[in-house]
This record gives sequence, C-alpha cells and structure tokens, in this order.
Amino acid sequence: MKYRTFSFLVILLIFFCTDIDMALAQQYTLSGTVTDQSGTPVENVSIYLAEEQPQSSDRTIPLNYESKTVTNRNGRYSIKNVSAGPYQLIAYYPGKRTQSKQITIDHRDAVQNFKLEKFEDMMDEVVIGGQTERTSGITRLRSVEGVTINESKKNEVLVIDDMTVNKATNNSRQVYAKVPGLNIWQTDDAGVQTSVGGRGLSPKRNSNFNTRQNGYDIAADALGYPESYYTPPVQALERIEIIRGAASLQYGTQFGGMLNFEFKDGPDNTPFRFSSKQSYGSFGLFNSFNSVGGTIDEIGYYGFYQYKTSDGWRPNAELDQHTAYLSFDLDLTPDLTITPEYTYMYYLAHQPGGLTDAQFRDDPSQSNRDRNWFRVNWNLFALKADYDFSSMTRLNTRFFGLLGGRDALGNLQRIDRLDHGGKRNLLKDDFENWGNETRLIHRYHFIDGISVILAGTRFYNGYTHRRQGSGGDGSDPTFRYLNPDNVTGSDFDLPSQNRSVFVENIFNITPKFSITPGARFEYIRTEAEGYYRNIVRDLAGNILVDERIAEQRSRDRSFLFFGIGSSYRPGRQLEIYGNFSQNYRAINFNDIRVDIGSLEVDPDIQDERGFNVDLGIRGQVGKLFSYDLTAFHLSYEDRIGTVLRTEPNPKFNNLVERTFRYRTNIADAGIYGIESFAEADLFTLMGYNSKARLSLFTNLSLIEATYTNTDEPGIEGNDVELVPPFNFKTGLTFSQGSFEASYQFSYVAEHFSDATNARQTPTAIEGIIPSYKVMDLSAKYRFDRFTLEGGINNLTNEKYFTRRATGYPGPGIIPAKIRNFYITAGIQI
Repeated sequence: MKYRTFSFLVILLIFFCTDIDMALAQQYTLSGTVTDQSGTPVENVSIYLAEEQPQSSDRTIPLNYESKTVTNRNGRYSIKNVSAGPYQLIAYYPGKRTQSKQITIDHRDAVQNFKLEKFEDMMDEVVIGGQTERTSGITRLRSVEGVTINESKKNEVLVIDDMTVNKATNNSRQVYAKVPGLNIWQTDDAGVQTSVGGRGLSPKRNSNFNTRQNGYDIAADALGYPESYYTPPVQALERIEIIRGAASLQYGTQFGGMLNFEFKDGPDNTPFRFSSKQSYGSFGLFNSFNSVGGTIDEIGYYGFYQYKTSDGWRPNAELDQHTAYLSFDLDLTPDLTITPEYTYMYYLAHQPGGLTDAQFRDDPSQSNRDRNWFRVNWNLFALKADYDFSSMTRLNTRFFGLLGGRDALGNLQRIDRLDHGGKRNLLKDDFENWGNETRLIHRYHFIDGISVILAGTRFYNGYTHRRQGSGGDGSDPTFRYLNPDNVTGSDFDLPSQNRSVFVENIFNITPKFSITPGARFEYIRTEAEGYYRNIVRDLAGNILVDERIAEQRSRDRSFLFFGIGSSYRPGRQLEIYGNFSQNYRAINFNDIRVDIGSLEVDPDIQDERGFNVDLGIRGQVGKLFSYDLTAFHLSYEDRIGTVLRTEPNPKFNNLVERTFRYRTNIADAGIYGIESFAEADLFTLMGYNSKARLSLFTNLSLIEATYTNTDEPGIEGNDVELVPPFNFKTGLTFSQGSFEASYQFSYVAEHFSDATNARQTPTAIEGIIPSYKVMDLSAKYRFDRFTLEGGINNLTNEKYFTRRATGYPGPGIIPAKIRNFYITAGIQI
C-alpha cells in the first residue's frame, strides 16, 4: 500500500513538473493594431519586442531586441513564438511620437494596440532614406513603400495638399518646382497634358518616363508609343512620385525613370464627404471639380467629375474637357483587399498651330491655322489586389487596361506657308492594351537586422491601329476620312508584347549601411503590318504614280540588365546614397512607319541602350534646413534623333535635290550634371519663436550634354538637344494660421531643339530655344469648410516659348501662355 501510494506521488510529481516545463516552453502570439490620432490605420510601423529595460526617451529604439515586425496596410501586426515573461514593446514610425509599453506575456496570447501621436515640435515630415519629414510640399519615399523598394534611389514625392499653386490648370511649372533637373514644355495652357523630361530627355508627353496612375500604366502603349495623352487632375491627387533612372529595374526600361500619380482615398472616419471647387480664370477658363468619398462598413470609395472649358489665350484655341474617376477599396478579409478602378477622359481642342521666329517676335498671340483640331478619348480600367500572408510578407497583383484613341486633324504644311484650304491631314490612333504586374515582398532576418526582398513579373499586350490619310476640306472638327477603305497615307496594325521578371533585395549590412542589388529580364516584341500609299505628282500636281505598298515587320529581343545601390546613414538626419542602373528603350511606332511632311525614318534604326549613375547626399540640419545634392551621369548609346539630309530627289529623276528630315540613331550621348534642392525655415533660422512660417527653397541643376561616337556629319561634339545647361527655380512660402501665400521664380537657360544645333530655320521646326524667366504668385485661405484660392501666373508677362513642334500642335514655335489670373472657391461637406 505504501509502495503504491509512493508510486502515485512520484507519477503525480512527474506530471506536475512536466506541466511546468511545458508551460515554460509554451510559445504565444502577440498581436495588435496601430492607428493615428484620428483612428486611421498606419502602415509600415516598426514594432520591436525587447527584453524589459528602462527607457529614458520616447525616441529610443532598443539595440538588442527579440523580434521586429511591421504593420500591414490595415495597421495590424503579429509576432509569433513569444515565450512567457516581461518585455518592452516599442512602436516606431518617422514623424510620430515613439511609444513604449512594458508588457507581460502570461501563458496566453496577448493583444497590444497603439495610437501614435505627432510630435508637436517637429517640422512637418521629410523622408531621409527610411525616415519621413515634410518641407512644404516635397518629401522622399521611405525605403519600402507597400510593395516597392526605394532604398538608395534618387526620388521625390510631391504632396499636393501642401502646395499653394494653380491646381485648376495643372500648372506644371509650379507643381514640379521643387524637383531639380526637370525640363517642362509649357505649351498646354489649360493643363490637359503634362510634358516633363529630365537629364537631357525629351519632355514630350512624359514619353521618357514610365508614367503611371496608382501604380499602373496610363500611356498609349508602354513600349510602342509611351506617350501620355491623359493627365489626372491635380485637384484629385494626394501626391506625385518620381523615381529617376534607377527605377528601370522595377518599373520598366525607360531612361527617365518612373512618374506615378497617386489619387486621394475616401476618408475612413465618415460614410460620406463631398468636396467642390469652382475655378475661373483669364481667357474664358472655367474649371469645375467635384468629388465624393467615404467608408461604409468595410468598403471605402472615392470618385470625382471634372469639367473644364477655355477659349485659350490665342485665337483658335478653344477647349472642352470631361474627366471622371471611381474606385472602391473592398476589405474581403482582414488580409485581402481588392480595389477596382475606372477612369474616363474626353476632350476636344482647337489648335492654333505654330509660328515662325519672325511671327513670334512680331506677335506671339497670333494664329495662322484655324482648321486644326485634336480629340482624345481615354478609358482606363484597373483591378488591384493585396494579400498579407503575414506582417512580413505581402503579395500585390494589378490588372490594367486601356481602350482609347486620339485623332489629329489639320494642315501640317510648313508654318511659313499660308493655309489656302483644301484637304486636311487626318491621323487616327486606336489603342487596346492590357497588362498585369504582380509583386511579392518579404522581410526576413539578416545579420541581426531585417532585410527585404522583392520579386515580380510583368505581362503586357499592346495593340494600336494607326491610320493616316486625307480628311475633309472644311474647318469643323469632322474626323472622317474621304476614302476610309484606302486612305491616302498609311494603314497599319501595330501589336506589341512585353514579358519581364525582376528582383531587388535590400541587404541591411549594419543599422547604418545597406546594399540593394537588382536585376530585370525583358522580352519585347514589336510588329507592324499594313500598307502605305506611294503617290508621285508632277509640277502641275497631276498624279504620275499611285501605288499601294504592303509592309510587314517584326522584331524580337530579350536581354538581362542589372543595377545596384548603396545607402549609408551616419546619423538620423543624414544619408549618403549611390546607384547604378542599366537602361533600355525600344524603338516606338513612330520609328517603324510615319508619314509627316518631309520626315523619313531609317529602316535599320536600332533600340537605345545606356545606364544611369547617381551619387548623392540628403538630409536636414535640425528643424532649420533640408537639402538633397546629387551628381549624376547618364550614358545614352545609339540615341535616336532627327538630322537634315540633302540628296537627289527620286520623284524628279534625281535632277533636283531635296532636303528632308531623317530619323535615325545619330550618336551616343554623354550627359553629366549636378542637381540640388534646399529649403530653409527662415523664421526659425533667425531665432523667431512664431507660429507663422516663412520658408525659402532653391532648386538648381547644372548639366553638360554632348554627342560622341557618330557617323553623322556635323554632329560630333554638338550639344544634346532639349538640355538647358542652367535650370534654376526658387521661391518663398509664407503661412500663418489659415492663410498661405507663395512666390516662385523660374529661369531656364538657352538650349537647342535638335541635334544639328541649328539656331534658326525657315520652318521654325529647328532652332534655338532662348532663355526665359517666369514669376508666379499664389495665395490660399481656409475658413471652416470653405477655401479661397487665387493667383497670377507669368506675373511679368514674359514672352517666351519652350518648344518647337515638328507636327501637332505645330509645326513651329508653340508660345507659352502670357500673364493670366485665376480664382478658386471651394467647399467641403
């Protein structure tokens, strides 16, 4: 009996000790949600779980921690396999007050939530590498944003609501004022299209940027015709993101990089919010922008409608535009969100045509064309999905498509010849494109820290139907061919395909130093199938030859290119960064077949190749001063351009010579430069303790661009066209309470419009673009739910131009808008 009792006690003790050991070894899950003061979830908050230790400052981040994770897009985090015991839990997000909690894991899963507050004594956010600080309208991207890697890349983020600029006309000169090195064509006085280029690249409809909206393509054809006929209204945007040439690894092959327009979202704290802004301006400008948004249960939504009309500041320059957008955020599960989007845009524009140099000097407001019209119809579709496998791993996939077209009708003859009526040129493009881009991003432990890997794929199919022929002889916008079954110019189907795989990885070698290598594989196929008409006339205009020539071309290529970046942060407010990235640009449809005046295309034209190199330093000095200084080199091999050639004319048995424009690979281009941005809070700098703020910014770029290694006569050593050697912008912003005013000055140095460096030609297509300086003044006042904005653009009424057009909307000099006024009244309910 005693033995059995003893045995029972031994067995009971064994079970008891085993239970204690199991309890001690048990692992638990710690989770929670992080929001801001308004209750909005905060993404990418760093959560540290450390051994319990006293904290002397709410800015302190533990050097030795058990685990680290980040919150997902819903503000949620989760740390698994946590042993029971006391810990310190820290939530850190740049620009917010770091929070620390002493917690105890007591043999069960635990939930700890955070509500982050903003530092009252901090400047409004600028991003320095992975840190965020704002300086009146411009920030930097964090090292990781959603499913993108931005570590060590030259980038800018323009925060629209923090700007006091003319948003009613998308005034690019003001909106992009704090982005150094940009050359902007200021030819669209109503802001229908944006034309931005940088580092020696053509600004034409952003064609050297991979242009996106909410992360997906919006250009006519991303490879074959990468021009953006549609630009989102600035009033609908939350921000504009720009990543320079190093963006080629994640976003495609363009030399310029990536330009992304991010729309606003509906507010999370109300089921319905209505906003309306009505703008009036010089030359009959009226812009009506109206938006709705909100969140109902798990569904967020945002939409807007914009109507814009203008008489134009030159004759024959009327505009009528309609734009609409609608999106939904559907939280199907805590980890899965899908977002359908639709965008519509239509506009009809009367085009006053170009001018010769003499005409511009005499009167830049005149127009010698009254029969030229332009029409665009754009329909964009997108479906995005985000799935969080965990707080460390996210999958994003986005499907997108375009159904659209653009029609150009008018007289494309030399602008130094009068329009005597007769048939007009009609160019019609119809676009049907679709694609998918899928990205997987994963954070993992590496050398006592967290590193990040991103892998993705891209599938893109484009189709363009391009026709050119004769339209009616009237002056109305009648976009119909006289002979639609056999157009007098050309009729081509232009399909394209793109398949790519890309990968980048941030290796955080130490808490201060990281290396980010990446690679991208591309497969590209472009095709052309159709016919063109060869019509030869005698001197009296009689037709001697009229033949229809069928043509079929296709080109396949695949290649692998690489990049690597590095970032060193010796302090919290300083980063030294560098980046190297290869680039590639495929020939587009205009390089395959085009019939515009005297322009001919080299049948053996090749794709363009090269690379970008950046070396920069950025940061801030306390609350006084922020800066970003970058030296760069862009190597552009086999650059495509246009030169003038003279040869015997085959149409007249080679008895007379003809001069024509020839598009080919003219040379390699070496482009070097320095880009700098700085901004200071003058009141703080002078020691004033005031609630008012006076900030001064400067934006300067110095660029040298020269042609080398060419077989074209007269090109070697020439300046690369469209590269201002000196580009300077500066401005002051004053704010106090609900009032804010800004002044801006822009100066752009003289530069050439073509590779021959011609200073002036009779057609005005080639020639110098003289230096110019422009001033702008804007102001804004908020009271309760109302806002009042107004300003003067081109304050000193400068007569200048930024573009010599080869075709539409010219040809010839396209003058920039003279002095004009605007006023906007807004209400939010």
